[in-house]
Amino acid sequence: EVGNYAFVRVVESQAMDSDKIVFVDATAMARSLEGSGRVALYGILFATDKADIQPASRPTLDEMVKLMRNQPQLKLQVVGHTDNQGGEAHNKDLSQRRSVAVVAALVQAGVDPRRLTHRGAGLAEPVAPNDSDAGRAKNRRVELVKQ
Repeated sequence: EVGNYAFVRVVESQAMDSDKIVFVDATAMARSLEGSGRVALYGILFATDKADIQPASRPTLDEMVKLMRNQPQLKLQVVGHTDNQGGEAHNKDLSQRRSVAVVAALVQAGVDPRRLTHRGAGLAEPVAPNDSDAGRAKNRRVELVKQ
């Protein structure tokens, strides 16, 4: 591709903050699924209140496809999660539509649909308090759960 590229290297002089949201590659996904049976992904991005996957999600989707190719027996449930902004029923529906969109993207990339199920958890399963932007950001996620 033709264009201008900027490469930025961030070097931190202190220990990594374990609360930071980081990119998860296929190897890390597999490790988490093996260890706890689930992995939370923050690289699947949606516009506010929409279920359309944004183009910036491609690297995480590619890693999900790689995971599925590397483990042909693996079956996953894709679970959509929201923060507590908006009503409970609305968030349940939104998270359901988002989980369906992720499954559709994986199937479009060649993953057998029989290996995937989907569920919308809405705001019912937070992993952080919803009283700050950082907490709400951690709650807005897609999880893969081993079946």
